[in-house]
Amino acid sequence: MKNALKSRNFHRFLTVLIGSVWVFHGLYSKISDGIPRHRQIVERILGPEIVDFATLFIGVLEVLLGLWIFTRMWRKACALIQTLALISMNVLEILFAKDLLISAPGMVALNLAFLSLVWYWATSAQKPSFTD
Repeated sequence: MKNALKSRNFHRFLTVLIGSVWVFHGLYSKISDGIPRHRQIVERILGPEIVDFATLFIGVLEVLLGLWIFTRMWRKACALIQTLALISMNVLEILFAKDLLISAPGMVALNLAFLSLVWYWATSAQKPSFTD
């Protein structure tokens, strides 16, 4: 019983952690321009003509992804979307805005670790119930 409770609590923690990463980067980094480098990267990749709209749109999508994670529904599909999003963003950032990155290898390593948690979360938890 203790192991089940620890596991359930750990999965709750992972849900909050993973969802919060997406909500933070969507709301703070992009929508609020709390980390201006994110906007600069979007501008470099998509151009100055649409940078405002694109940064806002990406931020909204990140927030929505975080909210999806909080629901704990369709976890494998959610993990796949997160994987595709991070790989796409990382490839584009390295190809077009490497000089704006703090550390390209560090970003890739951090995102691989993050995706490891995401896939553990997606594949090892029980379905959510109303009593969770």
